[in-house]
Amino acid sequence: MASKLQSKTIKEYQKKGYLVINLIVTNLPGIPDLLCLKDGCKPLFIECKEFNDTIKPLQLYRQKELISLGFESIIIQADK
Repeated sequence: MASKLQSKTIKEYQKKGYLVINLIVTNLPGIPDLLCLKDGCKPLFIECKEFNDTIKPLQLYRQKELISLGFESIIIQADK
């Protein structure tokens, strides 16, 4: 089930013109939750974290890996 933050993020990026794909199950552990695609922009990966959730070392590793491949990758953490 998608978190409130994730649902809000999906709507926000769709309003900005992105095609947003929720990466529910992948063959790559630690991959971010969302893939956002827009013509003329680099693919953007977004990891959504609720305020009480922690960022795992593997998620940070994947973020660095994606950035090194030329993609954008961000982590959004919800406020309390």
